[in-house]
Amino acid sequence: MRPIISVVGKSDSGKTTLLEKLITELKRRGYKVAIIKHTVEDIELDKQGKDTWRFSQSGSDVVAISSGRKLALMKKLERDFSPQELSRFIAWNYDLILTEGFKQSGTIKIEVHRKEQGEGLLSPVKQLLAVVTDEPLDIDVPQFSMREVQGLADLIENKILAKRKSEEVDLLVNEEHIPLNPFIKSLIAKTLLGMVSSLKGIKEVKSLHISLRRKT
Repeated sequence: MRPIISVVGKSDSGKTTLLEKLITELKRRGYKVAIIKHTVEDIELDKQGKDTWRFSQSGSDVVAISSGRKLALMKKLERDFSPQELSRFIAWNYDLILTEGFKQSGTIKIEVHRKEQGEGLLSPVKQLLAVVTDEPLDIDVPQFSMREVQGLADLIENKILAKRKSEEVDLLVNEEHIPLNPFIKSLIAKTLLGMVSSLKGIKEVKSLHISLRRKT
């Protein structure tokens, strides 16, 4: 799966501001970034009476609306999905997923800490990639100020993005992510690339998505 980093912190700690700066810096370096924001409030993108609302009320499991510039997709969920589960609904050609929130998830985290909001961090130290803080903390984790976004981006590059393989393979079966060992990943990649590359009109395969759905 693509790497996921969750930016967490107390309310009004500066999470959104940090993410704005970090996205800008990573995009400047040529990376494709996706972001997921978590909220406890209900999301209402389709207003009552609008076509999308009527489709949802009719029972459609997924409603999408698109224009020449944007696409919005609304899917009914039975529970609060984790960042890993939500990543299935995002286009695959990105390098990194950043999330705002999801402090209870098991993802790698960057925590934003402000002295005025009191002592203590929300995240276990073992989950922390870094802390963005306005005071030095007595923990063995890289620490940055809100102004040191380039240094934080360097850390993400060296610790997370540099570990990406030349060929990345993700397998979902019945909408569940299936862990694969390196041998199986390599076997799947070589087999599919060999088959698809031989098709007429295919020049260079940069990404490949195959979907199979069987009747039961």
